[in-house]
Amino acid sequence: MRNLEKYKGIIPAFYACYDKEGNISPEGVQELTKYFVKKGVKGVYVNGSSGECIYQSVEDKKLVLEHVMKAAEGKLTVIAHVACNNTKDSMELASHAERLGVDAIAAIPPIYFRLPEYAIAQYWNDISSAAPNTDFVIYNIPQLAGVALTMSLFAEMRKNPRVIGVKNSSMPVQDIQMFCAEAGEDYVIFNGPDEQFISGRVIGAQGAIGGTYGVMPELFLKMDEYVRAGKVEEAKKIQYAANDVIYKMCSAKGNMYGVIKAILKINENLELGGVRKPLPSLTDADMAIVEEAAGMIRAAKETYL
Repeated sequence: MRNLEKYKGIIPAFYACYDKEGNISPEGVQELTKYFVKKGVKGVYVNGSSGECIYQSVEDKKLVLEHVMKAAEGKLTVIAHVACNNTKDSMELASHAERLGVDAIAAIPPIYFRLPEYAIAQYWNDISSAAPNTDFVIYNIPQLAGVALTMSLFAEMRKNPRVIGVKNSSMPVQDIQMFCAEAGEDYVIFNGPDEQFISGRVIGAQGAIGGTYGVMPELFLKMDEYVRAGKVEEAKKIQYAANDVIYKMCSAKGNMYGVIKAILKINENLELGGVRKPLPSLTDADMAIVEEAAGMIRAAKETYL
């Protein structure tokens, strides 16, 4: 029997945590995990885009997940993104994730080479076979992966009993409606684009995974509360405020995740380091943007919570 309730809620995408030398910081990982437990989110999505997965080694990803699981102490739903750009490494990470006891694994399609749908399905099913007792989430992010989850590929993947849903980060909200209609109530469709959180929830997404939730989880938790209560106008005001923060963070010269980590240092006293090259680090001029965005988050919380 599927336990889908554990996926229905706010699931922040976990950030990469580095020490002063740019290596994975186990202490940072544990502190960030405890922060999410304290904030009351449903779970965390580990080693995805926000975790700079493209620039992490297999051992990096294992280390991060091990310390997330250690600090979570069963208080969070944990979805581990395990995709590498080859099947062997992806299966190794899937097996490792299952041994640690994660709730689900997830994977984008292979990138760079344009593979036929049957090869993408084989890739995902091979990964799933390495974690045969663990739920599997398809990660659809065509604007970055270069490959979109089609209805025919989704239908093929639903033959795998471990597939429980889709993290949908494509921009058209209509895609969520289509996936929900195709899959029915036995699957969870997660809203991906943070800027359209309430749109995705209203049209059918039962859960949500996002890269900016972690810097302002209270705002997304409140939006989710309002959506569940049918208070869309109230939710819309917070969505606009959150979007203003996102636009401000994206205006920096350095990478947005560097901005987020700098804000978390100011607002939450979390020391998570910078970003890994080739992602661009923050410039001195970016610090004014960091301070402004941090203040916008504090003001929004005072206004809407």
